[in-house]
Amino acid sequence: MRIATSTIYNSGVTQMNSLQAALNKTQLQLSSNKQNLAPSDNPIDTSRALEVTQSQSINTQLVTNRNNAKNFLGMEDVALTSARDNITAVQTLVVNAGNPTLSDTDRASLATEVQQALDSMMGTANSSDGAGGYLFSGYKSTTVPYSPSPTGATYQGDQGQRTLQIGSTRTIPVSDPGSSVFDSNLTGNGTFNVTADTGNFGRGGSGIVSVPAVTDKSQLTGDNYSIKFAVTPADPATNTAAVTTYTVFDNTTGAQVLPADPTADPLPYTSGQTIAFAGQQMVISGAPADGDSFTSAPSTKESVFTTLQNLVNLLRSPGTGAAGQAALTNGLAQANMSLTTAKDNIMTVDAQVGSSQKEIDSLDATGDSLGVQYATTLSTLQDLDTVSAISLFTQQQTTLQAAQKSFTAISGLSLFNYIQ
Repeated sequence: MRIATSTIYNSGVTQMNSLQAALNKTQLQLSSNKQNLAPSDNPIDTSRALEVTQSQSINTQLVTNRNNAKNFLGMEDVALTSARDNITAVQTLVVNAGNPTLSDTDRASLATEVQQALDSMMGTANSSDGAGGYLFSGYKSTTVPYSPSPTGATYQGDQGQRTLQIGSTRTIPVSDPGSSVFDSNLTGNGTFNVTADTGNFGRGGSGIVSVPAVTDKSQLTGDNYSIKFAVTPADPATNTAAVTTYTVFDNTTGAQVLPADPTADPLPYTSGQTIAFAGQQMVISGAPADGDSFTSAPSTKESVFTTLQNLVNLLRSPGTGAAGQAALTNGLAQANMSLTTAKDNIMTVDAQVGSSQKEIDSLDATGDSLGVQYATTLSTLQDLDTVSAISLFTQQQTTLQAAQKSFTAISGLSLFNYIQ
């Protein structure tokens, strides 16, 4: 068989080019530490690696989100703890203010301390979130949540609760609107509230009402009630002592509640007795004046700033005499109940913050495990087996060198070398 010289050259060059291309590919794999240099090298692994890379990127973003959530929740926890401690300090002042030996001047000094606590609470409610906004302003993050007002403070944010996605299927709140933290405190016992009529002090009445209690929820109507007192003066001519009686009316329906028979005489009043009706009861002590009254109404929401401002006003009011002491005692009882509710509400919000922080810690552990798994999978799909690649590179290099030497030897053969 005759082989043309051109065939020898073409075949040799083609083979050496193929060997050179294979060697170059192996060299690129070694330099990049990737086994697939192009999608066409292994379409299945390349597609799978793309999916894993996308999942890895999402996991990395979730890690960032969780870190941001930790920062927001951590700052909120600090603010809520400060607010709770502030209320506890004011409750101590309320107890001190109830001391009957204090003068109006002494109570005015306590009012100054309460005013300072109110200012401190305002600062807490206007805490920064560390990202150029405010913790308790809702979606209006750049708006200062509270501004001073005659009733304590006015909320300027909205009801929004900012959230962050911390897991593939989990989103949690990272802030709370001030309206739900500081302005959602129920008055009284949380179901209804009993207050003394503001005119009692002017009439000289010294009636004091205790913390009300629910005796039967099924009998609660949600109506407003009035406990009205009447005093028949003593009659020296007949040696008759003064007699105090009371009647309970349903202000919502206009009906008389106690005594149940509208034609019956009013009920006799004894200081310290329990008055019960419509599933509720309270104890009134002291000496109500003729025309004095107490109102029982469903609990309403009151801002902690309003509670503190009312307390400041109360402590700056005269509290001398039996009537003054009664007004002071009733006001302090109202303040203490509202402060207790406010503190409980703040502690509830803080507990939710703590629960979210614990959940983030748990998801961090899961995210770390996923990160390791994604990295392992990508290594399997993309990373080069260096030992095998180096062995292959050496083999290809040797083969190419052998091909080049043999081509040189073959291409140098010629019959003219043997002609004499």
